[in-house]
Amino acid sequence: MFIDICKAVVLGIVEGVTEFLPISSTGHLILVNQAISFDEQFTKLFDVVIQLGAILAVVVLFWEQLWPFGKGKAHIRESFLTWAKSCVGVAPAIVAGALFYSTIEEKLFSPLTVSIALVVGGLVLIFIERQKRTARITSISQIGFGTAIAIGCIQCLGMIPGTSRSAATIIGAMLLGASRTVAAEFSFFLAVPTMVAASAYSLYKHGFALTGTETVILTAGFIASFATALIVVRSFIGWIKKHDFQLFGWYRIALGALVLLLLGN
Repeated sequence: MFIDICKAVVLGIVEGVTEFLPISSTGHLILVNQAISFDEQFTKLFDVVIQLGAILAVVVLFWEQLWPFGKGKAHIRESFLTWAKSCVGVAPAIVAGALFYSTIEEKLFSPLTVSIALVVGGLVLIFIERQKRTARITSISQIGFGTAIAIGCIQCLGMIPGTSRSAATIIGAMLLGASRTVAAEFSFFLAVPTMVAASAYSLYKHGFALTGTETVILTAGFIASFATALIVVRSFIGWIKKHDFQLFGWYRIALGALVLLLLGN
């Protein structure tokens, strides 16, 4: 049991570090699961639970923006609009997930897919950052519902393992005129309904019948993911105010190339 708890903590940390960075949490979990994992059925449930830990970190960090009550009519209106835009933005992913996710999970959840998607996504990030552009959307309030839906459509690319939901959302928002900080923040907000919907579907599909040992393992992974995501998201917001995303692009390319090299041996 101790070894399983250690596995859970490691995987929770991996989830917490990678979920909101544009480097693909699913891709990293697939790669790490090649070395440490649980049985297939429990792994699917475990991945859902640690995602919920990461979601909770965003809710805690952005509680003032997300909680609509107690700060006057202007704040209530703005908070409800943020939630409405996030829910509208998640609609394309819900439709695409219902239609294609099972096929994607069956056909594309492999180290080869992850490595190719990491490299391609890294190249796209670097290319976009090297283009001269002026952000016209400098706050969440300036994101319209049409833009939110468009970002949500681009987010669907994140279902391909290794692409990264966060990267797809950030790239989409930046291409549509958002600043880096706004793109990242909207990616966080959009993650809440997206991941809650995905988690609810996964729990419904795979069930939630647990032994006492499995409950302890899930709890360890949840706490590790939550605590790590708290640190990473807070640091990430501060970091992108002074830096661009090229570092993440180079990291993706290096990791993807390394995996391809290992697969070739």
